[in-house]
Amino acid sequence: MLRALSRRLGRGPAEVDKAPATPPAAAGPGPQRRPEDIFSPEMDFDFCRERHEDLRTFSDQQLKTHYEQYGRREGRLVSLAASRAGLISLVRTIAPALEIGPFDRPILPRETAKFFDVQPSEELRKRAAPLDDRDPDGVPHIDYVSPTGDLSIVDDRFRLVVSSHAIEHQPDLVGHLRHVARILDADGCYALLIPDCRYCFDHFLPPSNVGAVIDAHLEGRRVHRLASVIEHHALTTHNDSLRHWHGDHAQEGRGDVQRIRNAIAEWQAAAGGYIDVHAWQFTPQSFREITATLHALGLTGLRPLRVYETPHGSNEFCAVLVKD
Repeated sequence: MLRALSRRLGRGPAEVDKAPATPPAAAGPGPQRRPEDIFSPEMDFDFCRERHEDLRTFSDQQLKTHYEQYGRREGRLVSLAASRAGLISLVRTIAPALEIGPFDRPILPRETAKFFDVQPSEELRKRAAPLDDRDPDGVPHIDYVSPTGDLSIVDDRFRLVVSSHAIEHQPDLVGHLRHVARILDADGCYALLIPDCRYCFDHFLPPSNVGAVIDAHLEGRRVHRLASVIEHHALTTHNDSLRHWHGDHAQEGRGDVQRIRNAIAEWQAAAGGYIDVHAWQFTPQSFREITATLHALGLTGLRPLRVYETPHGSNEFCAVLVKD
């Protein structure tokens, strides 16, 4: 059920950032830094001036104005934590930590973190072995295994939970966030890397709304709807993020009748079983609005602390939710 956590949405060709070879040491004994102090602001003025030579003489207000008029559309990187590499460098300083769905590319250091996936380590290595772009030796020890992705089996507490391209696969988004909140310490946070539907194969699907999210929760949804399976098979497009940034979205094959027939056949053959597709489509704005509304309604104990804009050439954005 839930999703094949080990699958990953491909990153765009412009994403060449990598996590530091030697990450900062995980937090040790002593006073712990708050998430507000760990994760840089969504717009870090000093970072902007240092990174962008053409903005070095701008005041804070001028930087704000420039970003609203030009920078957001250009995909300017305006905060360290807005990039994959930057976020990873920060989450590696927090312990204890749990990563959801690492497969062979864990974000967290395997020496100190714990890992959750839908298969044990040996099965993930078998899956990785025949794939050219996978490394069986990269699979960490999986501490918690649930074929259905059920976080209720996790009985430890953490200051940090991390997931990469996982949350969009959750049939019940509210239920997932509640499980994460349960295993977080009072000052804990949930750091996420999330596909931006504008720059991935979901381009032609509209961003999800909070009504659909609440409906799925009250329905107790555990598998994906037929509509999601059809969308995945017949209404998506290419996954080249740079092409999307340049306005080349392509539509070849979208709405193809045979693809729709294949999706219906797969859904019927599953007979109520789980099929791995996206349940939700997000942009930074829609993700912030949905999570803030769910928190305001008392449906989850997590609220958005940081939701960073998507950098140019990328198909993902970074977000941090904190526990109230």
